[in-house]
Amino acid sequence: MFTTPKPLRLSPQERTRLEELARATHSPAAWVRRAQVLLLLAEGVAVRTIQARTGMSPHRQRHWKERWQKKGWEGLLDAPRPGRPKKVTPEKEAAILAATALSPTRPLTHWSTRRLARRAGVSHSTVMRVWHKAGLQPHRLQRYMASPDPDFAAKAKEILGLYLNPPAHAVVVCVDEKTAVQALDRTQPALPLRAGQAERQSVEYVRHGTVSLLAALEVHTGKVMARCVARHTSQEFVRFLDEAVVGQRRKQIHVILDNLSAHKTAEVKAWLGCHPNVRLHYTPTYSSWLNQVEIWLGLITRDCIRRGVFKSVSDLVAKIMAYIRFYNRHARPFHWTYRNPRKRIHVSLISVTRH
Repeated sequence: MFTTPKPLRLSPQERTRLEELARATHSPAAWVRRAQVLLLLAEGVAVRTIQARTGMSPHRQRHWKERWQKKGWEGLLDAPRPGRPKKVTPEKEAAILAATALSPTRPLTHWSTRRLARRAGVSHSTVMRVWHKAGLQPHRLQRYMASPDPDFAAKAKEILGLYLNPPAHAVVVCVDEKTAVQALDRTQPALPLRAGQAERQSVEYVRHGTVSLLAALEVHTGKVMARCVARHTSQEFVRFLDEAVVGQRRKQIHVILDNLSAHKTAEVKAWLGCHPNVRLHYTPTYSSWLNQVEIWLGLITRDCIRRGVFKSVSDLVAKIMAYIRFYNRHARPFHWTYRNPRKRIHVSLISVTRH
């Protein structure tokens, strides 16, 4: 028959720490229960009562009490369990990582877990765990485009300065085009979204024609002005510039655009001669990401064009313009940051661009 043992003696500091552990919500449940048992033993509660409250048998209560008295806080932890030692030593992990960094024998281009496992003499799950621990994903490939423009830094600095600190009373406008937007109609009706099933569209389509979308984004308001044309020519571009600067003739206007040939023709130069308050800024080669209107073109592609069903070219144009009116009702400027300005753009700006 069990008798009530002498209360466990705890110092004020030990009691406080045990109470914190007993209330913890993110600690292992076993530790929390042991702390609760020790606190109840310190209050002199009977072992049967403790068993009813915590579910711990009197034998285990006595075990953890003795562990606490002998080892203190370390006594609350689980003892090392017997079992087979780890097969993968640090040296083996280093060998797997070193082999991963080297290309496999031709014509193979990259390692798979099973391929490398055969070479290293381990299981493919071991290779997978080592890769996961090191953050390696040899099966993935990402592509990039580095600008070969020798004046990249100077051009980028000029554009970024317009975004962050434009001249007083100046307007900054980003201009670009989305060419060959297709008016695609589906041969069969779309199947609606339902639980466990995504919305589905017919694979077969009818192409009714294409349009080019010219867009101008005012950087510091976020509003967009756009126009759909049959073909993107220099003449259409000049007409669009006229529309983009209407109502802003008393202000200095800075237009950011890419290096498309239609943006550098004699007609464009003649138009600039008639508009001395407008200055064009060309992004560096292969650096269209510096143009903020590219972000908006991605939005309209995702929200309106990619999944749209258009019965005709006029239907496509109507839906594009409806989207622009909808967007402008809630337009906000983009919060654009460049993650590492010291890498390629050596400027003293604090925060520069990218959405």
